[in-house]
Amino acid sequence: MAAEQRKLLEQLMGGSASTRAASLSMTDPKVCRSFLVGTCPHDLFTNTKQDLGPCPKQHSEALKAEYEGLSDKEKQKYGFEYDYMRDLQKYIDDCNRRIDSAQRRLEKTPDEIRQTNALLKSIAELSSTIHNGTLEVEILGEMAEVSRAIDEFYRVRQAQQTKLDREKELKALSDTSGPSGHQKLQVCDVCGAYLSRLDNDRRLADHFYGKMHLGYAQMRKTFDAFPKEMRHRQRAPMDDDNMGPGGPRGPRSGGGYRGRGGRGYRGGGGGGW
Repeated sequence: MAAEQRKLLEQLMGGSASTRAASLSMTDPKVCRSFLVGTCPHDLFTNTKQDLGPCPKQHSEALKAEYEGLSDKEKQKYGFEYDYMRDLQKYIDDCNRRIDSAQRRLEKTPDEIRQTNALLKSIAELSSTIHNGTLEVEILGEMAEVSRAIDEFYRVRQAQQTKLDREKELKALSDTSGPSGHQKLQVCDVCGAYLSRLDNDRRLADHFYGKMHLGYAQMRKTFDAFPKEMRHRQRAPMDDDNMGPGGPRGPRSGGGYRGRGGRGYRGGGGGGW
C-alpha cells in the first residue's frame, strides 16, 4: 500500500519526485537505509492502529536494486544493515514496552492477591485436616471405638465440603480477577493486542494473519536473524568520520534487544514469518 501511495504521489507531481530520487546516491542521508536493506517499518503498518505515517526519507527502487546488486563484501563496507537493525530494534522495543504495560493492566489488584492467598492457605489447612481425620477414623475403627469413629467421619465429611466450597471461590476469583476477568483477556506477545480466550478460531485467525501482527512478526524475525549473521563479520574499515557526511558507516552494536525472553505468546498462536 505504501509503495502504491509513493507511485501515485510521483504521478501527481509529474516527474519531479522520481527525478530527485534519481539524483541521490545510496550514501545520501535523505535515503532510507532500511528500505535499501529490507522493509522500511513505515511500510508495514499502513492503515492500522500502529500506522507510522509516511517515511520522512526517500524510498528509491533504483537505489534498492543497486544495493541488492552489491557483493556481501561491498555491502559490509556501507554498514547499512547495522542501521537497519538499529531501526528495527527501536520499534520492537517500543512494542515490548506496550506489551509489558498491557500485561500489568491485566494483573490482579492487591486485594485480589490477598483473597487468593487466604483461600490457598485455607484449602491447604483443610487438606491436612481431611488427611489426618481419615487416618483417625481408621485407627478408631481398629480400636472398636465406633461412636468416636462416626463422629470423626462426619467431621472429615464437613471438611471435605468446606474445601470444595473454597476451591469454587478460588476458581470464581481467578475467573473474575483483574480489570479484564470477565472478558478473559490476554496479551499477544508479538504485537501487544488484547485477545479473548473466548474468541473462536475465525477471530483468532483474523488477528494472527492481520497486518499489524504480521508486521511485528516479520520485524522480530528479521531482527533475530541479524546477530547470527553479524557475529561472523569483522568491523567495517570505513565509518562516517573518514567518509564525510552521508558516507558509508561502520558496523554498529545491535543494542539491548534480546527478544521476548523465551516467554512465547501471552496471546498464544503463531502468525510467524
